[in-house]
Amino acid sequence: MSENALSFRLVKKLMVSFLLLLVLAGVSYIFITLYLTNTYFEETTQRLNAHVANHLINEKFGSEPPFLPDGSVNKPLFGDIMHDMMAVNQGIEVYLLNKQGEVMYSVVLDHSQAGEPVTQVELGPIHQFIAANGNQFILGDDPRNVERKKIFSAAPFDIDGHQGFIYIILAGKRYEEVTGSMMGSYFIKLGTGATIAALIFTAIIGLLSIWYLTKNLREIIQTVSRFRDGDLTARIANPDKKDLAVLSTTFNNMADTIVANLDELKSVEALRRELIANVSHDLRTPLSVAQGYVETMQIKKDRLTPEENDKYLNIIQNSVEKLSDLIDQLFEYSKLEAKQIEPHKELFSISDLAHDIFEKYQQLAAAKGIAIDLVVEDKLPLVFADISLVERVIQNLMDNALKFTAHGGKVAIELRSDDKHVYVSIKDNGIGIAADKLSQIFERYKQATSSHAATNKGAGLGLAIVKKIIELHDSTIEVMSRPNEGTTFQFNLPMVAKG
Repeated sequence: MSENALSFRLVKKLMVSFLLLLVLAGVSYIFITLYLTNTYFEETTQRLNAHVANHLINEKFGSEPPFLPDGSVNKPLFGDIMHDMMAVNQGIEVYLLNKQGEVMYSVVLDHSQAGEPVTQVELGPIHQFIAANGNQFILGDDPRNVERKKIFSAAPFDIDGHQGFIYIILAGKRYEEVTGSMMGSYFIKLGTGATIAALIFTAIIGLLSIWYLTKNLREIIQTVSRFRDGDLTARIANPDKKDLAVLSTTFNNMADTIVANLDELKSVEALRRELIANVSHDLRTPLSVAQGYVETMQIKKDRLTPEENDKYLNIIQNSVEKLSDLIDQLFEYSKLEAKQIEPHKELFSISDLAHDIFEKYQQLAAAKGIAIDLVVEDKLPLVFADISLVERVIQNLMDNALKFTAHGGKVAIELRSDDKHVYVSIKDNGIGIAADKLSQIFERYKQATSSHAATNKGAGLGLAIVKKIIELHDSTIEVMSRPNEGTTFQFNLPMVAKG
């Protein structure tokens, strides 16, 4: 799928989500608007008719009492009142309440059971309304449906020993019927017209906005596609300034990591080829020598003197030993590189190990005319490491030092400590290493100088093995050297405690 198709699909999903949110917001807006509009009209109606109950008492009860001489309600009077009120406003309902809030009479209620109140109206809202003089929006009980609250007007009366309230519902049943039908029509008009218009307008604005807001995302998709198609230089420009800064920076870092890994793989492949070439050469040389002398001995077996026979056998043996040495180093290095060798760490005396190695190399050094020395700090603490691997490191460094130190030179093993580590140094005053070669000497099959290759052919794995072993001990090895002045290799091991 192309990046354009991906971008379009994303934009489409965003648009659908946006439209759904818009519809939800529109419906919520309509309901909230209807509620607030209805509340507004109810409050307006109540404010305009707040004193209707007072006017009724002053106008009607002044000319004719609300109660007959026998104490019963003057029903004809309330019939005339209701008729006059409904002629002006059919939504009004008038109720006569006693001082306990009981409905004594109303034209809209059934009073077939004489003498018994039809229903009870809560007096709290009435007292609150009277105290506020009608200037506060208050809802009261609807005697026809006590579960509902409605706007009202109320006023107290005290006539001929009768006390109570005139309670007028300003939004009666007829008001509800009219407003209900109108509200439904208004809802349809408002909902349909406003929603359609808002959807069209918002869809256009939303599409443009989403297209603009996804600009950076589309740019990222295009850059990723270029990278996928082989353009390894593809990067997102100014990632920190993008809307999706984290995503942009993450992609750039990922791309850099991938390119670095590819470069490393290419380097590894080049080293692999170099390894095969060098191994082939190193294996071929001792094999050729051994094969040549074996053939010579076979051809001249009847003419060789015992001295010549011994000489040829020694040469063959040396070639086989070199071959065996090379194979051992290759196996050792491959295991170290594959992390198949785990160090078995233990406490041991590094000074005792250094003395043993010093004794072993005395004869070899003397044969080459090289003096070796051992310098050990007093009371050197124990170290925690793999003794056999550490021995291998020191031996490889000693072999390297003797190999590149001329006749009459000097090699020294030095051991010292600080508060945390024991330091092992192998020093020589040999031919040294050029500064531009120092960084390569621990790579497999890398020779420090051309003179080394000419006069000291070897497997080229000794220092590489040293570095791998030191890394297994979570340590590092340092090299300091100057041409014709000598070389010093130094590594450290964690110590246990001062003795």
